[in-house]
Amino acid sequence: MVFTKTRKTAAACATMCAALVLSCLLSACNQSDANISLPYAAQQTQLTALVWAPDWSQQMHEIADAFHREHPDISVDVQFMIGNSVEENLKPKIATHNLPDIISINPNAYAAELADQGLLAELGKTSTWDDMRETLKSDWTSPKGRHFGISGGVAAPLVYYNREMFRQAGITKLPTNFEQFLAVCAALKKAGLTPMAWTGAFPNLLANGPFSAGFANAVAVRYPNDWKARIANGTLTLNDAAAVDIFAKMKRIAERGYLQRGYMRTGYDEGIRWFAEGRAAMTIQGTWSAGELMHGKGFSTGIFIPPWNAPHQDTVPVIGSETGFAVCETRNKEAALKFLAFLYGKGFALQQNKRQNISPLKQHGDVQINDPQIVDLVEHAMHAPLTTGPYYSYLPTNTIDMLHPLLQDVLFNKKTPQQAALALSRSIHNEARTENK
Repeated sequence: MVFTKTRKTAAACATMCAALVLSCLLSACNQSDANISLPYAAQQTQLTALVWAPDWSQQMHEIADAFHREHPDISVDVQFMIGNSVEENLKPKIATHNLPDIISINPNAYAAELADQGLLAELGKTSTWDDMRETLKSDWTSPKGRHFGISGGVAAPLVYYNREMFRQAGITKLPTNFEQFLAVCAALKKAGLTPMAWTGAFPNLLANGPFSAGFANAVAVRYPNDWKARIANGTLTLNDAAAVDIFAKMKRIAERGYLQRGYMRTGYDEGIRWFAEGRAAMTIQGTWSAGELMHGKGFSTGIFIPPWNAPHQDTVPVIGSETGFAVCETRNKEAALKFLAFLYGKGFALQQNKRQNISPLKQHGDVQINDPQIVDLVEHAMHAPLTTGPYYSYLPTNTIDMLHPLLQDVLFNKKTPQQAALALSRSIHNEARTENK
């Protein structure tokens, strides 16, 4: 009996010793695991970009993806603006204190005020600002001297025309004033062709084209030295015959049947197709769409400055800055500045080669694709005695918003040209009075 008990006690001791050794081993392993350094996970930054890109959204995604590959710790959530203007997309963001990190922006008083309020980052010390064309820099400088944006390109509305259709209609000379332009339209219509394609469902282009050309050649030409200052201080009167003529010319083109059927239902992309597919002889579009319009299907494209001038006057070209980009004063500003540099550096060719617009930069490392016709015409226009920018660069933001439906109302016969001119004049005066640029 004593012998058996001793054996059991010894066995129990052995078991306890084994458990103790195992516990020590496990403890040592845990300590070793704790001392192993895990790979460092870089902190991720996600930028938000609110972008105006009606015809190059795919390219903007490609730029964001390429930037992320080069900067794995920074991703870009690209969101696209909708509606008819940049400003109508920005106002709700500002009102709710919810600005993105990067935004598309226009070179106007509204944007300059945002900069002077400290909402937009100072870009004057960046290499991208240094590389922007000197002729564009004043567009992006606020009254307080802040450099708030980088232009997307050199903007000029042009008349793109189908050379074959012009020959078919017997047109041998390009028009140099509005009466000659109407005669060209009449000749095209007589030949059984659709003279022109407009985008009534996207009034932004009506404002960039017929309105901007009309304003330049009917209003700005009368006040060549201070027309922009008159808008700012509310002393520009637009309820006279010259201002009425801006809207009357648009209505005349429509009433004479010089536009495609259903032009008021035609949107941005469809308007481009009307011309590019050879269904209309002309269209008014910006240099920003040259990539699609200069390469029509089966025909050669020509261009000329919209001749909205009177017979005894020289044509006043519309030329200035395209919608550009700004960086907002957010916690991600430094990362956003890196993306801005990439957008105008390695990423610029990704969108320019598709759009084939005129670069806003003095120098660019990658190959740019431009049609020599566009380059030559724009360079010539830039040296005209008088030029004006596109409408979005000089009208107050609330006037921009009211102008789009106003143009449609004139073409729908809901308002007369006289009523439209009076509404435009009142809006400009009111915006100057309330200092709501």
